[in-house]
Amino acid sequence: MKRFIYLLFVILSGSTALPASAAIQSTEYAGYLFAYFTGNDKSGEAVRYAISYDGLNYRALNGNRPVLDSETIGSTGGVRDPHILRGADGETFYMVLTDMVSANGWNSNRAMVLLKSTDLVNWTSTVVNIQETYPKQDDLLRVWAPQTIYDPGAGKYMVYWSMKHGDGPDIIYYAYANAAFTGFEGEPKPLFLPENGKSCIDGDIVLKDGVYHLFYKTEGDGNGIKVATASSLTAGSWQEQPDYKQQTVDAVEGSCVVKLIDSETHILMYDVYMKGRYQFTKSTDLRHFDAIEEGISMDFKPRHGTVIPITADELERLTDRWGMPSDFAEANLTDSTRRNPVLKGSYADPDILYSSKTGKYYIYPTSDGFDGWGGYAFKVFSSTDLVHWEDEGVILDLKADVPWAGRNAWAPCIEEKEIDGQYRYFFYFTGAQKIGVAVADHPTGPFRDLGKPLIDFKPEGVSGGQEIDPDVFTDPMSGKSYLYWGNGYMAVAELNDDMVSIKRETIRVITPDRTFREGAYIIYRNGTYYFLWSEDDTRSPNYRIRYGTSDSPLGPINVPDDNLILSKDPGLGIYGTGHNSVLQIPGKDEWYIVYHRFRYPDGILLGDAAGYNREVCIDRMEFDTDGRILPVKPTHGGITRF
Repeated sequence: MKRFIYLLFVILSGSTALPASAAIQSTEYAGYLFAYFTGNDKSGEAVRYAISYDGLNYRALNGNRPVLDSETIGSTGGVRDPHILRGADGETFYMVLTDMVSANGWNSNRAMVLLKSTDLVNWTSTVVNIQETYPKQDDLLRVWAPQTIYDPGAGKYMVYWSMKHGDGPDIIYYAYANAAFTGFEGEPKPLFLPENGKSCIDGDIVLKDGVYHLFYKTEGDGNGIKVATASSLTAGSWQEQPDYKQQTVDAVEGSCVVKLIDSETHILMYDVYMKGRYQFTKSTDLRHFDAIEEGISMDFKPRHGTVIPITADELERLTDRWGMPSDFAEANLTDSTRRNPVLKGSYADPDILYSSKTGKYYIYPTSDGFDGWGGYAFKVFSSTDLVHWEDEGVILDLKADVPWAGRNAWAPCIEEKEIDGQYRYFFYFTGAQKIGVAVADHPTGPFRDLGKPLIDFKPEGVSGGQEIDPDVFTDPMSGKSYLYWGNGYMAVAELNDDMVSIKRETIRVITPDRTFREGAYIIYRNGTYYFLWSEDDTRSPNYRIRYGTSDSPLGPINVPDDNLILSKDPGLGIYGTGHNSVLQIPGKDEWYIVYHRFRYPDGILLGDAAGYNREVCIDRMEFDTDGRILPVKPTHGGITRF
C-alpha cells in the first residue's frame, strides 16, 4: 500500500498528549485514530476505529464493525468508552475500557479492561474487577469510563475512572498501573469530587502550560461538562471553574480535547448522546469555547470515545489490516502526488498565463495572510509543468511603485500581446479599491505603472459595490480586448489598442444574476463565450463559482440551470472555493481551473480571518457533449499532467 504524506497541519490530541520524553515528534504525525463504541446494545458495545487526516473529518475503519472481540477481552461480553494513550517510549499503546453490557442495568458492572499493544492492531488484555480485587467494595455498583495519563513525577501510568458505592455519588478515583499494565499497584483512591458533593463522571485530563485541566460531566446538579484545574495530579487541590463548557442545551457526556499543532486552538468534542451525534467546539484558553458549525463530518455515529495522533506507518498499518475507507484516500496522498495547494504560502485570486514568449506558465496571485487583506505587493510564480512552481519575486510594490494606491493589492490579471513583433505584458490590478495597469516586456517584469488608475469610477446606474477584480479577455474572433471588473456588479468595456485605456462609450453593466458577487473570468470555446464568477463572500465557507454563456463578449449572459461548478467539500476539509481563472493548454481542448480556498486544514476554524488566509489550487475542468461545464471536484491531489 502507498505511504501517506506527513501533514504539517495536523492536530495533537490534548487529552492523550504524549509525555515530554516521548520518542515521536509532533511533525511525524500523519493523521488521527478515533476509538469509540456505537450504542446501548450488545452489538454496539465494542471497540471500533475511525481515522482522520485533519482531526475534524473522520471515516470508519472495517465498515464501522468492531476491531476487537468484546467477548474475548471482557468479562461481561460488552465494552464501552475506549481510551487510548501512546506511552512514554512513543511505541507502546495503552487502552482502558468500561467492562459492561448496559442491558444488564446501569449498576451492573464492577470491572474495567486494561489492554496493551505495540501496533494498535494486536492487543493483550486483562480484566480488573474492583469488587473482587479490593476489600470494602461490597456496595460498589458501577465502574465507568476509565482513562490513562502518564504522571512524569511518579514515572508511572495513572488510570482514573468513576465509581459509585451504594447511595453515594459517582466519584472519580485513580490508581497507578503496574509495569505490565495488567493491574494496579495499590487500592483505588479518590482523585476528584466537586465541592457540591454531587456526582461526576467521564473524566478527561489535559495538560496545558504546566496545569492539569480535568474535564468532567456533572450529574444530579445540572448536567454537562465542567473543568477543574490543578498543578499536581494527586495533591487534591483542584480549582473548579463555575460554568459549563458544552455549547448545546442537549445532554452531553464523554468529552475529549484535541489541539491544533500550528496554533493554540483546542477542540473540545463530546457525545450529544440523546441526539446521536457529536459536537465540536474550539478554545484557545480551555475556558471559553465556541461551537464549530462547519467542517465536521463522520460516516458513523459514535458514542463516547477518544482520539490520538498517529504516524504514517501506523496509519498504513491500520488500513492494511481493516481497509481504506472509500472516500479517504484522496486526502492521504504520498508526498510525490499531493499537488494542492500549488503555491507554498498564503495566496489568493490567482490569474494564470501561458506565455508564448517563454513557453512557461505563470500565476499572478494576491499576496494573502495580511489582516483585512492588507497586502501591498504582487508576486509571480512560474512553471514548466503546472506542478512545480518557482517564486519569481515581487513584480509590483504599491507602496514604492504606485503612489496613487499604496495599499490593498488585490486580484490581478495579465494579458500577453504581440505588438509590432514584440511581446508586451499588461498587468491589471486592484489598489486601494481602484483598478490600475502596469506594463512590462517580460512576464516577470519589471512592470511600470501607468501613473494613474484606469478605473476609479462607478459605471452609470451603479451605486454600490467596489471597483475591483479586473479580468482582461481578448476575443479570438475579433482580436479586440475587453476589461471586466466589479464587486456587486459586472462591468465591461473595450480596451483601446494601447491596452492602457478604455473606450468609455462601450461600458456596459452585464451582471448575470443575483448570485454574482465578484471575480469575473471569461473564456471562449467552440463559438461560445463562458462567463465565470464567484458567489457569496470570500470569508464564507460557501464561497463558490458559477457560470453563464453568451454569443458575445459583451453579453447578455444566459444563466443555465445547475450552473454551480465549484464549491466546498466538507468531507475533504475544503472550503471557500472561489475567485478563479482558467487555463487552456495551447492547441488542445484541455482545460484547468485555478482558484483559491481556505487554508487547509485549519482555515475553517479561523472565522472571518479565513477570508485572508487562503491558498491557490488547480484542478481539471471539463465540458459535456453539449458544451456545459461539468462540476469540478476540488481535490488535495490536484493535477499530475506531466
